[in-house]
Amino acid sequence: MFVSDFRKEFYELVQSQRVLLFVASDVDALCACKILQALFQCDHVQYTLVPVSGWQELETAFLEHKEQIKLLIKQDDDLEVPAYDDIFRDEEEEDEEHSGNDSDGSEPSEKRTRLEEEIVQQTMKRRQRREWEARRRDILFDYEQYEYHGTSSAMVMFDLAWMMSKDLNDMLWWAIVGLTDQWVQDKITQMKYVTDVGILQRHVSRHNHRNEDEENTLSVDCTRISFEYDLRLVLYQHWSLHDSLCNTSYTAARFKLWSVHGQKRLQEFLADMGLPLKQVKQKFQSMDISLKENLREMIEESANKFGMKDMRVQTFSIHFGFKHKFLASDVVFATMSLMESPEKDSSGTDHFIQALDSLSRSNLDKLYLGLELAKKQLRATQQTIASCLCTNLVISQGPFLYCSLMEGTPDVMLFSKPASLSLLSKHLLKSFVCSTKNRRCKLLPLVMAAPLSTEQGTVTVVGIPPETDGSDRKNFFGRAFEKAAESTSSRTLHNHFDLSVIELKAEDRSKFLDALVSLLS
Repeated sequence: MFVSDFRKEFYELVQSQRVLLFVASDVDALCACKILQALFQCDHVQYTLVPVSGWQELETAFLEHKEQIKLLIKQDDDLEVPAYDDIFRDEEEEDEEHSGNDSDGSEPSEKRTRLEEEIVQQTMKRRQRREWEARRRDILFDYEQYEYHGTSSAMVMFDLAWMMSKDLNDMLWWAIVGLTDQWVQDKITQMKYVTDVGILQRHVSRHNHRNEDEENTLSVDCTRISFEYDLRLVLYQHWSLHDSLCNTSYTAARFKLWSVHGQKRLQEFLADMGLPLKQVKQKFQSMDISLKENLREMIEESANKFGMKDMRVQTFSIHFGFKHKFLASDVVFATMSLMESPEKDSSGTDHFIQALDSLSRSNLDKLYLGLELAKKQLRATQQTIASCLCTNLVISQGPFLYCSLMEGTPDVMLFSKPASLSLLSKHLLKSFVCSTKNRRCKLLPLVMAAPLSTEQGTVTVVGIPPETDGSDRKNFFGRAFEKAAESTSSRTLHNHFDLSVIELKAEDRSKFLDALVSLLS
């Protein structure tokens, strides 16, 4: 399904027929799907939902439903599709260019004249061919070097609902979660995130405005969204403060919690705040109310002393009645964990549906289940990072860093899925940059591999761009992986929508890495 700038016209078209939704398995796509579902249900539009985890499933689903699929596009839309002659050349024309047409009865002078003309023509044609090849390389580079850009799909769908005056508070929350998912996974820059937060903040004010002069109390089961500056700590309101500090990538990397010195610095940090260990290690909801009231200011003040000046971030929270409160990042981690659950008894479709259901306020039990799975995933992530750094598993291969998780590593199967392995790789690279003294290594990207299937002998490989402060963090590993596989005939599967994630036969790993080193050197 393709949605361009004519969002309202698109929706008017789909109202007249049954709609087929192909939804990718990531949180932003799930939130966009929830918004579309709500719109379709309002107008009684029939639809079929088909979850797809990669290109193979998308192709299979497309072939199964191709009779229902139509391309919706305006006649005056410019798709900027290159001309045929800019991409392809006929071999017959090239053969004719180089073929000779000498006749036996020609005079020597005529032969010389014709030969000189042919040399000039061939020189011109070679020049034209070089220009064509240069133009073709530029076009193919634009098409092949895929990079994630633009607004989240959930925000696009909310914009559609808003243009049609059908936007609801639930839809706004799903748009917020979709944007937060992009920020959590480093798919957008900090500047883009702040800009989009400002757009959503205006919608939050419009939807959640209450006149305090009137005696209009909130109902017990109401939904209320609020903008706030909150702590950069994962799940801390559903965990203990100590666990959150230890399992948040930002604090774990800067304290270097995998070392004894890092653990001492954490104790110094807690002492500087004046928080008793008994309070810090119990559930956040059970902490002393007087401590919780000033907790953000206390943490931010001490964090500045320890060199962590970005301890607070702009975010949103939602209240379901008076009891249930969630930050947008809480929902992102919970939904992601449900979608990539390691349970073997359930299929990928079952996990998708469960994650989709957790976004509804009527299924808070599933959301809380996702939070528990997220805690397990975050603990495993930091333990794996500590193991990799303490045993020097992160090695330099020249143009990039490389780390491989071995079979038998604790919780290794938690990182066989693309999103989980990508998040682990990004957090590992941040921690490695904080721990190493080698300036050159701080500028290198990371390639990481984890076991996928023992029976099939496959591993998941992901490429992460360098950890830099700049906004330009383009990931060119997708094309590099393709070239390395082609040059070595490595058995790879480029199935994921993120081209920097592939499946590779474990037997071909050595020659694949050698080709990758040669290609990027």
